[in-house]
Amino acid sequence: MSPKIHQTKDGSSTLYSERFDQYYHNPNGAASESLYVFFEQPGLTDFITKSDQLTILEIGFGTGLNMLLLINLAKRLNPDISIRYYSIEAFPVSAETAKDFDFGKHLTEPELSKILPTIFSELHPGMNVIKPIASLNIELHLFYGKFEDFKPEDLKADFIFHDPFSPEVNEELWSKETFLKLADYSKKSTVLSTYCAASKARGALCAAGWHVAKARGALGKREMTIAARSEQPLAKFKRVNERRLAERYQKGDF
Repeated sequence: MSPKIHQTKDGSSTLYSERFDQYYHNPNGAASESLYVFFEQPGLTDFITKSDQLTILEIGFGTGLNMLLLINLAKRLNPDISIRYYSIEAFPVSAETAKDFDFGKHLTEPELSKILPTIFSELHPGMNVIKPIASLNIELHLFYGKFEDFKPEDLKADFIFHDPFSPEVNEELWSKETFLKLADYSKKSTVLSTYCAASKARGALCAAGWHVAKARGALGKREMTIAARSEQPLAKFKRVNERRLAERYQKGDF
């Protein structure tokens, strides 16, 4: 059954999935939460202004909102930056559904939303390499399939958007094994951000060797999680007790 479009409180679209019984984004503001969780808190906005290359790995392409926000920021802040955007989606929406998304209030160029129906209409199972917009040096590597089958070559992400459905309904994407695999696609400086603050998810990150911290959550959520391969990117955040959480995760305490 196709997910249903829902307008969130900041005017941007999200979807409600009956398969997972969850919204794709925060109903209080899809675009607002994404900008806060994946751009502001991990320092991505600042990175865009200062860098000539950027590689993103996203778990859960969903509506394509995070990619649109990234393109919008890059065009405004640093149009010469070269971007490789890797994403995974097991259940892509239809092009017809994507035509009705509304993210215009949060884009400097609202016309950017029109690239989404084209992307969804051209997807085939496996890896799809797409140049979504001619005026920017961005290459989208969108994997249509399950994370367990995702095996890209030479991927070393600067930032990871961990944005699947919650651990309650999609537990395998919040496991130690998943975070170990993500570590293989990371650099020493890589930062992972997620809306999730569940202790079990943090424990899985810790058990996989990530350094983990908590940050204030977006739009009424008390906390979110920031993780990194080294300690330096987490200097301004409050760290969790990584050893204790890893031990509890391994014992199955959660």
